[in-house]
Amino acid sequence: MASGNGDLKMTHSLEITQSVLLEPNARGSRSTVQDFRDKTICSSDDRSGSEHLGHVDKQRKKQQQQASIVTLPPAQLGQPASRLRSQAASARDRPGLCGCSKRRKTRRKMNGLQYMSGFGNEHVSEDPRCPGALPEGQNNPQVCPYGLYAEQLSGSAFTCPRPTNKRSWLYRILPSVCHKPFKPLEEGHLTHNWDEVEPDPNQLRWKPFEIPKAPQNKLDFVSGLHTLCGAGEPRARNGIAVHVFVCNTSMLNRCLYNSDGDFLIVPQQGKLLITTEFGKMLVEPNEICVIQQGMRFSVEVFGETRGYILEVYGAHFELPDLGPIGANGLANPRDFLVPVAWFEDRQVPGGYTVISKYQGKLFSAQQDFSPFNVVAWHGNYTPYKYHLEKFMVINSVAFDHADPSIFTVLTAKSTRPGVALADFVIFPPRWGVANNTFRPPYYHRNCMSEFMGLIKGHYEAKEEGFQPGGASLHSMMTPHGPDADCFEKASKAKLEPERVAEGTMAFMFESSLSLAVTKWGLQTSNRLDKNYYKCWEPLKSHFNPKCK
Repeated sequence: MASGNGDLKMTHSLEITQSVLLEPNARGSRSTVQDFRDKTICSSDDRSGSEHLGHVDKQRKKQQQQASIVTLPPAQLGQPASRLRSQAASARDRPGLCGCSKRRKTRRKMNGLQYMSGFGNEHVSEDPRCPGALPEGQNNPQVCPYGLYAEQLSGSAFTCPRPTNKRSWLYRILPSVCHKPFKPLEEGHLTHNWDEVEPDPNQLRWKPFEIPKAPQNKLDFVSGLHTLCGAGEPRARNGIAVHVFVCNTSMLNRCLYNSDGDFLIVPQQGKLLITTEFGKMLVEPNEICVIQQGMRFSVEVFGETRGYILEVYGAHFELPDLGPIGANGLANPRDFLVPVAWFEDRQVPGGYTVISKYQGKLFSAQQDFSPFNVVAWHGNYTPYKYHLEKFMVINSVAFDHADPSIFTVLTAKSTRPGVALADFVIFPPRWGVANNTFRPPYYHRNCMSEFMGLIKGHYEAKEEGFQPGGASLHSMMTPHGPDADCFEKASKAKLEPERVAEGTMAFMFESSLSLAVTKWGLQTSNRLDKNYYKCWEPLKSHFNPKCK
């Protein structure tokens, strides 16, 4: 932490050296390490969180000191530290697993994290403090290097076809089974009860969800989860839920894993430093991340933070098929980033809390060590993140407004071909050039449910009322479309090439399920805009039977 001319600045310091086995995936692409310099975590205007940031900084330093003790195999016990350092340096410099003359090595001492690129690739990673931690040629040897435990995390049935078979092998200091029994934990406003209130088919819009002030009401990522709407049943492994998270403090000695499904997390305000069993990710507004079923993670924040979550039961997110678009376009596989291995060998005498979301309920168990003790891992079942600015936009270049499916980033498929359990769609900055065309989104009634959120800027079809941090829901077959002001302007506008949605990022969670809104969403939150319907009231008839 440094100060200059009165501005508060904070950087995240990690030292990472990464060795990677370049192994082809099903399409022949290769995993690569990319060095992405994450921006300063706390900007100069984050003064309100300075006291919290100082506490987090001290806590991090303490944890890093405790994590500096590395478990050594019996053959190295009792050797001088200088010899061990020499051996480690020698091991890093000798030929690597890929057979290269020198093992790939990159180092970031300050202000950055490293990632491997590629969607669904077979990745391999080990923490450089324990070179050679990955077993060679097999998954679970009788004795793992460094006395580690081998543990498989399966994201699909063993017998799934290879293109959909998901699993990773983790090599950890202690297996995740070492914990006390789970006990029920207060869920707060997290729910999968879709019958709390009567169905509401109206167009719904929410004002920005309020973030409680830290001194009055401290909320971390878990305690700040609020379910807005959803459908289906986690026990039947079919359905989705849409949550909003608002938080103002970090998860300390607490982690969460979701037994019910995958979390697609969309931060809207504030950065998230997410520690997972696979490594660390810094996720900022205009980025997304996916934490897949069963993966333990903890979220560190740096002030008032808000965002959205799409949870899917029974399916994993995939890249949409491109069809006639061809081999390239939309979200490119290489732009998805996977964390590199990082571990801490940290004892927690006061108890570390592991929280499980199971059948829509929360449960907690205690253990006396950090769960982020994975020294090395390999596999294709990982957390990942993606920057929305990297989306390759496709749009109409002749006439008519194309369907929003051309903006699909990720999809979770249902059992019906061509029908999504849930799609994640964005409306990024782009060029509008269509001739003789009403360019904003058309008026629409849909067999799908459309939940929309706004990360930043002004949505083109409703520049007033729909605000960053708010949301809207247009339910199955409920009509929706541009407000009256948008219609009048677009109907009279001179049609020239123009930039659309510049400085804006709106998104949509679209589902084939009919979504029920929770009591919190309709009543308790007090954020429902009851005047939403009035934005269409000024629409007037332009019908003239004498004029074509």
